[in-house]
Amino acid sequence: MSDEKLQKVLARAGLGSRRQLEELISQGRVLVNGEPARLGDRVTGHEKIKLDGRLIPTNRLAGPDRRVLIYHKPVGEVSTRSDPEGRPTVFASLPRIGSGRWVSVGRLDVNTLGLLLFTNDGELANRLMHPRHQLLREYAVRIFGQVDQAKLQRLVSGVRLEDGEARFETVQPGGGDGGNQWYRVTLREGRQREVRRLWESQGVQVSRLIRVAYGPVQLPKDLARGEWRFLDREAVAELCRCVEMDPEQPVGKPELRHRPARKPTARQKKRRR
Repeated sequence: MSDEKLQKVLARAGLGSRRQLEELISQGRVLVNGEPARLGDRVTGHEKIKLDGRLIPTNRLAGPDRRVLIYHKPVGEVSTRSDPEGRPTVFASLPRIGSGRWVSVGRLDVNTLGLLLFTNDGELANRLMHPRHQLLREYAVRIFGQVDQAKLQRLVSGVRLEDGEARFETVQPGGGDGGNQWYRVTLREGRQREVRRLWESQGVQVSRLIRVAYGPVQLPKDLARGEWRFLDREAVAELCRCVEMDPEQPVGKPELRHRPARKPTARQKKRRR
């Protein structure tokens, strides 16, 4: 964790607003490592900080840890928090989280199984899904129907769908017999039913669809359907770096970016006159 202003760290711990905490610091009611704090002091959150003589736990100062878990979604579960049809939801299978809530990184339709990512950090989830970062999604697909080289070439070159052009980055044969063939495909978007619609555009039907990777995260072969597993700290940090995010950035606190001042409009210039 990088150093931050003392009042910001205390505010994140839920001890008051920044303005209130600045007043408490000015009054000498906050000690850092046994010394009275001053306005402008910066801390990492690992110091011994006391407010009115009471030690503030370090884990409270640091805020919640960034958590990411992988879930092996089975067929039949929906990716929403609730379902008007009463179907089971993926969120019912996840462990409870101490603070905040789980945010899904994209969705899988009810008939698709495989890898789903969840995190307690909305900023990380948004970046992982944002088209700007173009993270590869990989799927294993079983096709029912005849596929020739011309169809495979069209799927890589680009196909016009109802919501715009789409294509696979790669299409690799995965084995199979007769009219049931397996393929491994990758793409960089997450449009609704995009994998299925691409194959259907070539007159074939997807009879099985499994997401096996999202960015650098692979679906573990020993993770059974309906089971989940936390990513370790280094794997979470790698995910952050993939989307240009500082792994030490506090959860729920987006990085501040300098925005250049906007030029006044003609109407605003007229008012100033």
